[in-house]
Formats: sequence, structure tokens, C-alpha cells
Amino acid sequence: MGAGVAEKTGAVRRRRRRRANTAKMMSQINITPFVDVMLVLLIIFMVAAPLMTVGVPIELPKTAATPLAGEDEEPLAITLTADGRLLIQTTETPADQLIARLRAISLERKNRKIFLRADGAIPYRRVMQVMGALNAAGFRDIGLVTDSGGPALDGAAPAGGAPGAQTDN
Repeated sequence: MGAGVAEKTGAVRRRRRRRANTAKMMSQINITPFVDVMLVLLIIFMVAAPLMTVGVPIELPKTAATPLAGEDEEPLAITLTADGRLLIQTTETPADQLIARLRAISLERKNRKIFLRADGAIPYRRVMQVMGALNAAGFRDIGLVTDSGGPALDGAAPAGGAPGAQTDN
């Protein structure tokens, strides 16, 4: 009988030691699952970020101009499509409401830079009308957006040898 009691107390002591040991192991934080989740999210955002660029498909004229340096705030973009639609960023806007909407937008923005994207098929007169409206709305820093790789006035071949570039022989 005495031997049975001694075994019981020894088993209780071993259980207590095991609990004490497991409590010490549980006090450490395992950050491996956290790091795994963060890496997966990073990869998802790296893949998805280029897809989030907003744009309207138009055929921009090609020039030999170099791109402008980046800004802190994303510049406002006005787009004239080949079929005559007028868009502020991606929102279609009637021409008679353009100045009023731009004035409302200018109150919320620090940056007065605006980009005008016009399809190459749009008549010059229409582009100038829109530029006048942008000026009337308070935007004085207007940038015309083009594709690079177009012909230069000096007759030199476009940089990068763009296909379809014509040279006089």
C-alpha cells in the first residue's frame, strides 16, 4: 500500500514538471506564421499594384520629348478620346460642365498641374478649346501627354528604333 502512494505522488510531480516546462515553451512568440502571411500579402500587392493604374485607351501622338520628373501628388488627367468624349481621370464629363467640375476639384488639390491626353486623331482646334477651358478653370501648368519614340524635327531616327518610324533616304 505504501508503494502505491509513493508512485502516485511521483506521477503528480512529473505532471507538474511537464506543465511547468510547457508553460515555459509557450511563453515564446512564434512569428513564422506572421512572416509567411506578410510575405504572401506583399507578393499579392506587388502583382496587383501595376494593374490598378487607371487609364482610358487612346492613341497618343509620338514625340521625341523626354518624360517629366515625378510629383508627390498624382496629377489630374483630362482625356480627349478619338470619338470626342471628354474624361476627367476616368469619369466622362460633358463639355459644358468641364470648367465647373475642374474648379470644384481645384479647391481640394494643392497641386495645380494637369495633364491633357488627347488622341492623335483629335483636331488641333478641339485640343486648344479644352486647353482654354483648363486655363479658365485655374489650371495654368498644363502638360501634354505623348508617347515617346516619335520622330524628331532634326530628321534623326527615334530613340530605341521604334517600329513604323519613317526616315527619308
